[in-house]
This record gives sequence, structure tokens and C-alpha cells, in this order.
Amino acid sequence: MGRSIGGCWQGVVSTGVLYGSLALFTSVLHNVFLLYYVETFVSVYKIDKVSFWVGETVFLLWNSFNDPLFGWLSDRAFLSSAQTGSQVTSPEVVLKRLKALSANGPLLALSFLAFWVAWATPGLQFLVCLCLYDGFLTMVDLHHSALLADLAVSAADRTRLNFHCSVFSALGSLSVFLSYSFWDKEDFYAFRLFCLSLAAFSILGFFLISRLLRQRFEMDVRPRQDEALALKELSVGHAPLTCPERPLTIRQYLKQLSKHKNFMWFVSMNLIQVFHCHFNNNFFPLFLEHLLSDNISSSTGSILLGISYVAPHLNNLYFLSLCQRHGVYRVIRWLFMLKLGLSVAMLLAGADHVFLLCIFIASNRVFTEGTCKLLKLVISDLVDEDFVVNRRKQAASALLFGMVALVTKPGQTFAPLIGTWLLCAYTGYDIFLREPVKDTMGLDAAPGSGTPPLRLGCFHMLVFVPITCALLQLAAWSRFTLHGRKLQGIKSCRQGAQHGGLVDIKAV
Repeated sequence: MGRSIGGCWQGVVSTGVLYGSLALFTSVLHNVFLLYYVETFVSVYKIDKVSFWVGETVFLLWNSFNDPLFGWLSDRAFLSSAQTGSQVTSPEVVLKRLKALSANGPLLALSFLAFWVAWATPGLQFLVCLCLYDGFLTMVDLHHSALLADLAVSAADRTRLNFHCSVFSALGSLSVFLSYSFWDKEDFYAFRLFCLSLAAFSILGFFLISRLLRQRFEMDVRPRQDEALALKELSVGHAPLTCPERPLTIRQYLKQLSKHKNFMWFVSMNLIQVFHCHFNNNFFPLFLEHLLSDNISSSTGSILLGISYVAPHLNNLYFLSLCQRHGVYRVIRWLFMLKLGLSVAMLLAGADHVFLLCIFIASNRVFTEGTCKLLKLVISDLVDEDFVVNRRKQAASALLFGMVALVTKPGQTFAPLIGTWLLCAYTGYDIFLREPVKDTMGLDAAPGSGTPPLRLGCFHMLVFVPITCALLQLAAWSRFTLHGRKLQGIKSCRQGAQHGGLVDIKAV
């Protein structure tokens, strides 16, 4: 009965929709995590500054190194497949990734629940929860992102997959709207029940969708395994025609990667992008409180916050259509220029224009997050280039995504650390002490403006951070060459090399 129901669903729902729906079960959890984990430990659990900094520092190291570690553990079998004489096919790679998602997705949801109940001292719980949650998030994100490169090679097919991810991520962002109805620092019970409901929904979703996808690809893998077994029986007693190749070591892989110039320029740009995205996430409530709270209602602030989480995914649908017409490289460059232009315009307008501030705070996050959503397409192109240039037997998708994260994930930790330091140094406001520091480096408010130093300092942080990020990113992105004819040539080479092993996502 269960198999017939699964077969019915497989006939109705496309692989692209199933792949995209996996983003929903991560998004409903991760958006709530990003918005509330710092506030929970600072305001509810009353963590001290030293424990916060120690936790963030350890998290920085773990957050950076677990991506390449898990990527290597995942892909080393594919890189060494030539030694055994049995090249791993694309459907088998997809099946291995789906099995990893079905196991790690529910564990991610369980680790998410550990944040919202005090079960240890704040410092210890902060450290353990961050590392545990990020470990499972890394496994889910690595395998889900790697599937983008494993399921399809053409830009059109990858854009289609990313389109479904954006739609379901937008639906997942609705959890931010709902969370405001339950969030109460004084009474945490309702919020805990809300998080429990999100976790249960995510566990059920990961289990069902990964099972449907696995059944679909097992149907494609089984004939290949039977064919391989028949060939193996025919070759018994005969010497191998080719000498077995040595498996690739991590040292050799890192040496190859160090010569990959486009990879180097991309991670330089992406490090700044990760920093800016998490800076916006961490300080969005602070900007609302000190720049807009006196001029807008709390309900307006919650709507503005919710829109800023949903709009990037919906806006990304338009960005993806632009990518199909003009290419990912150009669209990302335009977004950097737009970020720079809007920030300069806001700086010239000043901090007293409330309506412009509302638009800028929301649009700054929308366009920054929109850029992040497109970067998976670029990493997938880097997977293709790595495959072609180094003549691999099978693309090391998860490993390359992990190496990107190794260099760029520190930006996630630098954002709250640098942000809180700048805020304290520039304005004298310490989020841990809740009291202004007497001797500060902050500038006085403009004469006659009536703008408090804290408000002026928040405004300068709001505009100068995106200006600096945009300038550095435009400089790095101008050196990236994997676009245009070069990208088309790389894709043609990979499609030719793996013509018999790729899965047609429209046919499956």
C-alpha cells in the first residue's frame, strides 16, 4: 500500500519540486534560529560577555572546518573510485546524498530544539548548541547544495532547480511572521511549543520527501547495478586492461584547488557576502529599535521584519529569470552596484527620513540575501570547471562546497563580533551591560540635528558596512573569469565526459 502511494506521488510530483521542497524544512528552522538565538542567550538566559565571545570563537573554528571535513568524508569515495575499477555513476551519487539527507535532516530539527530549553549553564549550552546545530546543518546544506551540481549540468536545469528552492524557501520564511505572535522574553512557554511544532513538521518533511526521492532514483540505479554485475562476471579470469590509479589525497586536492584562480577570487568575494548577510541578520532588530521604533508601531516593525525574510526568496525568482537572459555573473555584478548606489544615496539623505530608512533597511537585506541565493549556481559552475580542468572521474560537488565554506564561513562569526565591537567603540552602547560606556570613540550628534549619538552611530553602521562590502566585492568579482564563452566551453566538456551518467531531471 505504502509503495503504491509513493508511486502515485512520483507520477504527479516532479524531481525539481521534490528537491526544492527540502529547502522548506531547513528554512522554517534556520530563519527562526538566526533571528532569536542571540537574543535568547543574551536576554533570556543572561549569558556573560566572556562566555559569548568564547562560544563564538570556538564556533568560528568548528563552523569553518566541519564543511571541508564532511565534504571530504562524503566525496572521497568518488575521488578514489578509479582505484577499484568501478566508476560511480551520477544516480548512485544522488542516492548517497539522499540517504545522508534522510538521516541528518531529522537530527537537525532535534538539535534546533536544544536552544529553547535551559538545560545547562548559559555559556556551556551556547557552545554545545551552536556546534551541534551547525554540524547537522552543514551535513544537510552540503548534500542539498551538492545535489544542484549532481542533478544537472546545464544552466537552464540548474536555474529550474534553484527556482523551486526559492519558492519553498519563501514559504519557509513565513515562520518568521508566525514567530512574532509567540515570542515573549518574559514567558517562553508559547515560543517553545511553537519551535516544537516547527521541528516536528521538519522531521516529517525530511523523512517523506527524501524517501520519495530515494525510491525514484533507486529505480534508475538498479538497472545500472545489474549491468555492472553482468560485466563483472564476464571479466572473471581476465587481467585488467588498465593499471589502477592511486586515490586522490587531501593534500593533492588542496594543491589543485590552490591553482584554481576563479575559486580563489570567488571565495574572496563570498567571504564578504557571508559577513554582510549575517551582519544584517544579527543587527536588523537593533536597527529597527534605535532608528525606527519612535516613528513606527511594533506591528509595522514585525511586518517589515517578516517581509525582509520572505521577499529575498520571491525576488530571487525574478533574479533567476535575469540569470537565464544575461548570465549569473552579470546579475551578481548589477546587485553589487545596486547595493553601493542605494547605500550612498541613503548616506546623503541622512538619518531623519523615516520612510527612506524603512525602504533601505528592508531593501538592503533583500538584495544582499538575493545575491546569496544565486551563489550556489556559481559554485556549481566551479564544480564543473574543477571536474574538467583536473579530469576527474566524478565531480566532487560536496567537497568543493565544503572548501568554499571553509574560507567563507568565518564571516558568519565575524559579523556579530565585529558588529558589537563597532557599536560599543563608536557609540558606547554595550548590548551585554545595557549601560553606555562613558569614554567612547563615538562622534557627537550633528549640531542642531537632535539625533542621539546611539542613533547616529547605528545609522553610520547601517550605511558604511554595505558601502565597504560592495566596493571590495566589485574589485574581487572583476577578476572572476568563469562566465561567457569560457563557461559554455566548460559545460560542453563536462556534458561530453559524463553523457551516459547524468540524470535528466525533467524525465525522472
